[in-house]
Amino acid sequence: MDSLCCFSSVSQIVGGRSYNGSGKGRSNQGSAKYGFSLVKGKANHPMEDYHVAKFVQVRGHELGLFAIYDGHLGDSVPAYLQKHLFANILKEDEFWTDPNRSISKSYERTDQAILNHDPDLGRGGSTAVTAILVDGQKLWVANVGDSRAVLSRKGQAVQMSTDHEPNTERGSIEDRGGFVSNMPGDVARVNGQLAVSRAFGDKNLKSHLRSDPDVKYADIGPDTDLMILASDGLWKVMSNQEAVDIARKIKDPLKGAKQLATEALNRDSKDDISCIVVRF
Repeated sequence: MDSLCCFSSVSQIVGGRSYNGSGKGRSNQGSAKYGFSLVKGKANHPMEDYHVAKFVQVRGHELGLFAIYDGHLGDSVPAYLQKHLFANILKEDEFWTDPNRSISKSYERTDQAILNHDPDLGRGGSTAVTAILVDGQKLWVANVGDSRAVLSRKGQAVQMSTDHEPNTERGSIEDRGGFVSNMPGDVARVNGQLAVSRAFGDKNLKSHLRSDPDVKYADIGPDTDLMILASDGLWKVMSNQEAVDIARKIKDPLKGAKQLATEALNRDSKDDISCIVVRF
C-alpha cells in the first residue's frame, strides 16, 4: 500500500540543527512538487518537530501525504504519529467513500492507541496538521492544536486549519472540569500548563483536552498554486499572507521552505520551526 512513486532528496546538517528535503509526484493530473525544512529552535531540549512528506500509490490513486507534528514534553508522541497516523487513516476502507469521517475516526483512535500503548508514551503530547492530496486534485486537511495549513489562491492566503487555543475553547475545557489560566507567564494555558486546547497524548491533561480534528476539503484547480504546512514556530512570527508572499516568489518549493524557516529565525522565533511547501 505504501510504495513510493516519487524521487526524494534529503540533506541534514551535522548536529541535527537542520533537516531539508524535496520530492515530486507523477500524477497524470499534473505533477506536484514539495520541499521541507526543519530547524531546531533555541530552547534547551532536543528537536520535537516531526514531519511526513511523500507521494504513495494506493488503489490506483496517487496520494500526497504531508504532515507536521509539533511535540511537547518529549518527542515520543510526534515520532509515533509520524509512523502510524497516515497508515491508520489509509487502512480504513471508509476513507474512499467518506474521507471526513475516516480521518476524524483515525485521529481519535490513534490518540487512544497512544494513551494505551505504554505508560510513558502518552505523558508528552503533540499537535498535528495533515494534508492528503488525491490525484493532484482533491485535498483533505485535518488538524489538532496550532500547527497550520494555508493555501494560496491567486496569491491570497486561505487558512485550511483551525488554531485550537485555550481561550477560544474555554467553554469545552471548563465543561470537562479544567480551567484556563495565563499564570504563569502571559500565554493562556489549559490548567496553567498547555498552550493548546486539543492535542494527541498529554495523558495527565487528557480529561480536559480534545483530540478530535477539524477537517476541511478543497478542490485544487488552476487558481491554487501552493500550500504551506508549518508548526507554530513559523506562525508565531509571520502572518498567513506574509508566508504566502514569500513562498510564491520562489519557484523551487525546497528553497521556499528554507526561506520561510530563515525568515522566522530572522524574526527571532525561538521555537522549533518546521515547514513544508507544496507547489501544485
